[in-house]
Amino acid sequence: MIELKHLKTLHALSQHGSLAATAIHLHQTQSALSHQFSDLEHRLGFKLFVRKSQPLRFTPQGEVLLQLAQQILPLVKDAMRTCSEPGVSTLRIAIECHSCIQWLTPALKRFRETWPQVAVDFKSGVTFEPQPELLTRELDIVMTSDILDEQALHYTPLFDYEVRLIVSNDHPLANKLHITAQDLIDETLLIYPVQRHRFDIWRHFLQPAGVSPSIKTVDNTLLLIQMVAAKMGIAALPHWAVDSFERQGLIVTKTLGEGLWSRLYAACREGEQRQPAIESFTRAAGQHAVEHLSYVKPVRGSSIDVPTATRQSNLHPC
Repeated sequence: MIELKHLKTLHALSQHGSLAATAIHLHQTQSALSHQFSDLEHRLGFKLFVRKSQPLRFTPQGEVLLQLAQQILPLVKDAMRTCSEPGVSTLRIAIECHSCIQWLTPALKRFRETWPQVAVDFKSGVTFEPQPELLTRELDIVMTSDILDEQALHYTPLFDYEVRLIVSNDHPLANKLHITAQDLIDETLLIYPVQRHRFDIWRHFLQPAGVSPSIKTVDNTLLLIQMVAAKMGIAALPHWAVDSFERQGLIVTKTLGEGLWSRLYAACREGEQRQPAIESFTRAAGQHAVEHLSYVKPVRGSSIDVPTATRQSNLHPC
């Protein structure tokens, strides 16, 4: 069976006029190239060109395949060029946490410098679950810490971050060295209006200890911080997301137990993670976060792929 590599070799032979010149062009030995043609001719059942002819002369069958190469190779080149360019004019991105926007905005600027022809449409919120919309092609990228057990989705790790307890400056826990789950049993935990099992502090800190504090939902990050500062409750948020508030002296952050760490991912449809625009945006977002956000860590040993077999259930980044 004739293959694309054979058509490329035939075309190169027609361009360079001899086996010796073609071998040099293809970075092969003349003997290896001659053997390749002999093997192909044996499989096809006919000769492709007349050996030792000056200039090199193709047989009628060789001329047919050369014409095929001249037709097919430009089409392949155009197709590969199309695959290397963004297939859509808009990249639709969803964010599961309001606080993500503060670092995605400058990351977007970096992306637009490279891809000015691609518009970016943001959808953010804490009351919706956007990952299923990847499967219906309503979204292209979802920034999330949730990993669904869904074979059709791919997760690219962006960075690791610590979830910290947020309390007011004069809260009794503000001066406590080590925070345990039991310390929170009589507190009011302020969370975004999503299921509590999606939060790292609930699943990995409170639930294992059998602690269930009262819950109050708040759908705005700034309001949540103000409520914490007013001693209306406590919260658990990524350290990088509340760093500016802590530096202003509005709140105090504390380590939960030995440290509660999570990972943020860029989710997309399986097979599309290598599309140039998606890959470029993902890299720009991850690199900008690591370079500019306080208290985040680059992902070690797995900069791109998260194999399905090793996926674990992480939770909501907020």
